[in-house]
Amino acid sequence: MALPPMPAFSPEERAQPGLLSVVLPAFNEAANLAWLLPELTRQLAGVARQLELLVVDDGSKDDTVLLVHSLIQQGLPVRLLRLSRNFGKEAALTAGLDAAEGDVVLTMDSDGQHPIATVMQMLPAWREGFDVVYGVQTGRRESQSAARRGYTKFFYWLMQRDSRFELPSDAGDFRLLDRRVVLALRSLPERARYMKGLFAWVGFKSKAIEFVPDARAHGETTFDFMRLMSLAVVGLTAFSKVPLRMVSMLGFVVSIASGVFGCWIILEKALFGNPISGFATLAASITFLAGVQLLCLGIIAEYLGRVFDEVKQRPLYLVQELTPPLDAPEEV
Repeated sequence: MALPPMPAFSPEERAQPGLLSVVLPAFNEAANLAWLLPELTRQLAGVARQLELLVVDDGSKDDTVLLVHSLIQQGLPVRLLRLSRNFGKEAALTAGLDAAEGDVVLTMDSDGQHPIATVMQMLPAWREGFDVVYGVQTGRRESQSAARRGYTKFFYWLMQRDSRFELPSDAGDFRLLDRRVVLALRSLPERARYMKGLFAWVGFKSKAIEFVPDARAHGETTFDFMRLMSLAVVGLTAFSKVPLRMVSMLGFVVSIASGVFGCWIILEKALFGNPISGFATLAASITFLAGVQLLCLGIIAEYLGRVFDEVKQRPLYLVQELTPPLDAPEEV
């Protein structure tokens, strides 16, 4: 179902938005939020008529919830969206976008590595008329291993093969979004959430701003290599049919190669009298074909698993607690 178009903000309205929402997905980031939320409040004061810092607690085991409630009691413009368990960053980010009330919405990590100075560069770009302003991390690939760079390059090559939208390779979830972009994202119902792909898919006028990430002040990242690979599989199966087409091409190539090899064996026997190879050739051929079949079935199973997740129609996340908007009257 197509959404009715939402009119863009006028230059006068973009000069100072009515409400700026900052969405901060958090998993065990109490130590970083303790300094980040007051710092965001201080530096973003005055850029909008009103500010809300929306912390999405994704099943944290530390004192994240207690810290946010304490900052709310201190009068900071903070809201808490507490999920019932850990649903993952993509679901937490979606929950934050669903709950954000702002005319313009900023999404950033809770570990403090996204520089607030870059946010101050994003806002003028939005005032110029850009609906999406996204951060591009510089120096990222130089710090990665050759194998990691190879995996990343191959992933984006697959993603771009049949896409009608551009997926920037070094951009992430550090973005400033116009209200109509947020509404467009809310209309996307899929449960296989690869937010980087969804941000690119909705389109709108975009601008990239380079930034160098700050050092993490406390704790260590929980986004390890296996989670990165899992997210890559979600992105491929949600946005690209290239793996399926590669499976078909592989089957075609193997069939042709097998036919040519069979003809060669027959010709060798008929023309030169060479004996037909025995068990070793047969065993190698069977093993190779079995491996190809299992590979193909695994790729098909990933796509089938996505279909299974979609047809169940389970909610993407469940909310345990949501504090009211900052200007909403408290219930008696």
